[in-house]
Amino acid sequence: MDGIMLIAPEWRERVTQNIRDGIEHPYDAEGLRKDGTRYHLSIRGQNIPYKGRAVRVFEFRDITERKQMEEQARQLALHDILTKLPNRRLLSDRLRQSMSASKRSTCYGALMFLDLDNFKPLNDTHGHGVGDLLLVEVAARLRSCVREVDTVARFGGDEFVVMLSELSTSQAESEAQARLVAEKIRSVLSASYRLPITRAGKADAVVEHQCTVSIGVTLFINHDASEDDILKQADKAMYQAKEAGRDSIRFYAPSS
Repeated sequence: MDGIMLIAPEWRERVTQNIRDGIEHPYDAEGLRKDGTRYHLSIRGQNIPYKGRAVRVFEFRDITERKQMEEQARQLALHDILTKLPNRRLLSDRLRQSMSASKRSTCYGALMFLDLDNFKPLNDTHGHGVGDLLLVEVAARLRSCVREVDTVARFGGDEFVVMLSELSTSQAESEAQARLVAEKIRSVLSASYRLPITRAGKADAVVEHQCTVSIGVTLFINHDASEDDILKQADKAMYQAKEAGRDSIRFYAPSS
């Protein structure tokens, strides 16, 4: 078995053991091409009668393309097609993970619900294509405001969610940290947008648009509230920001 070099090194022991155990059903491994690139491999062993005795034969099949298609399908199921941000399904999974991490570390997390204040006039005036350009730019700006461990998701339409994980064990410090990020987001998203448009038979043009955002924030720790409750709290705070005149931030208060 040591002479079979098409198996990636970290997979050889496992494949060798499967052969010794006489496993027949197909199982996956990783292979190495001569140029050092990796590929996905399906291995199946079976006994074939030959001259009165059973001979062990193995089938090695390159399943790289199938694996790539499966991964693409998985990504499409978990991400928004337009912005490439996590969608509601992946957000829910990330929120569960963050709540579990909070239970272990006793650190607070924060969830922000964002709604663009004047998105509809852009769509009405210039069409959904230009509106889509704005949403893509908003997604890029949001990513620039948070850490890699945090999550930016598109909730739907012109609504986004930002989740901050592992803040502080202090509620006051966690609120201060979340407020700092929220203020940064509000400032970054309010900067002018220059959106290129191309129309058949007409010269290319640039649409300049000013867009503010209303942000609702709620802190969470452990499993003191359910996922739905956390989202509803942030959503309620966001509507309070809208009612306060938009382009503002409001934190959820249990008595509000």
